[in-house]
Amino acid sequence: MTSLADRLKNLGLSAGQKSPGKAESEAQYPIEQVIAGQTEDTPHGPIFVAQQDHPADTAHGCASLRTNAPLDTIAQWAQASTDVFADPSRFGFLDAETTGLARGTGTYGFMLGAARYDGDTFQVRQFFMRDPTEEPAQLAALQRYLSSCTALVTFNGKTFDLPLLRTRYIVNGLDFPFADLPHLDLLSLARRLWRSRLPSRSLGTLEREILHLPRTDEDVPGWMIPELYFDYLDDRDARPLAGVFYHNAIDVLSMAALLHHAAALLSDPLGCAVPAPDRADMGRWYEELGQVDLATQLYERALAGDLSAPVRSWILRRWSHLEKQRDNLDVAKRLWHEAAANSEIYAHVELAKVYEHRERNYAGAIFWTQLALDKIGEPGTPPAERLRWSDALSHRLERLQRKSGAAAAK
Repeated sequence: MTSLADRLKNLGLSAGQKSPGKAESEAQYPIEQVIAGQTEDTPHGPIFVAQQDHPADTAHGCASLRTNAPLDTIAQWAQASTDVFADPSRFGFLDAETTGLARGTGTYGFMLGAARYDGDTFQVRQFFMRDPTEEPAQLAALQRYLSSCTALVTFNGKTFDLPLLRTRYIVNGLDFPFADLPHLDLLSLARRLWRSRLPSRSLGTLEREILHLPRTDEDVPGWMIPELYFDYLDDRDARPLAGVFYHNAIDVLSMAALLHHAAALLSDPLGCAVPAPDRADMGRWYEELGQVDLATQLYERALAGDLSAPVRSWILRRWSHLEKQRDNLDVAKRLWHEAAANSEIYAHVELAKVYEHRERNYAGAIFWTQLALDKIGEPGTPPAERLRWSDALSHRLERLQRKSGAAAAK
């Protein structure tokens, strides 16, 4: 994708010069006639700001825009202060529409969508550069708008939006105002909560599958957005940008609703009604946070539901490992038997270890070791799996046969 800097260079201009389209006052369809908003003054000049206000309790799909569930586990996962996350009404939400996917100095955030709560209102503001010369004013206005926020919420902001904005502030000789602000990236959260059910955790997928929210025909695909802005700079016809403003506003609203939905699920993980793969992912979430009792309960409930073979496999492996660590061998053995029935070699090995070392039952240990050798010898076994287990199982079988013989000779 051609960067804005390259586009301006091709026109014989730099970022500090007015683009060659008609002056905004002469344009037939200026942005002020297409989008509801107003021009705000900043120390660096004026900037156009689109405005939307929504009741905070408005439903956006299956969730509201207001987060009223506790965020303590999300704070723990994000390694953030629980005091900061105790008051989501002071969160700021941010999403940038850019001139390309690169993060270098040639990429601009021509529209910065931001939102915050004001009492019972969820305010969305979109800071739009009518011309590249307005970037310092845009950045100053964004900083002013989010100055009261105690944490920032983005979607893929850790990788994209915030590094891009850092570059834009630095290029314009401004301090980056969000460097020390606690940050919650909802993409990372989504990748943990819905990884087993959803092959894609894009915001559009989460809107459809989690929030049950369809977008209207007003929306434009993300890949079209940079070129629509380039066209606007050329002809100053703002009408095609209406879909870009819609796209950006929905992104911001969806972040608020997604945070509410995730917080509600995690505040009642055993009582919420979710598909079995989602319950499995919540189990892994709590396991990683060290809440093993809750994790094992979630794993047990997930296994009672409809799961794909790979998801069932990793639940059995992780849950059995937890029970082995806690010396709950009766539960671990039950799980290993189920995994072994699905040809999981590690489960055969674990059962052989229990029979050998805990129960001194060499015949049982030999049975499971030989069964594992038979499994890896079957046609269709991946070569890597055979290479991984063959020598170790053969040595184990030889040792067990010696020990069994010695025990019988006594």
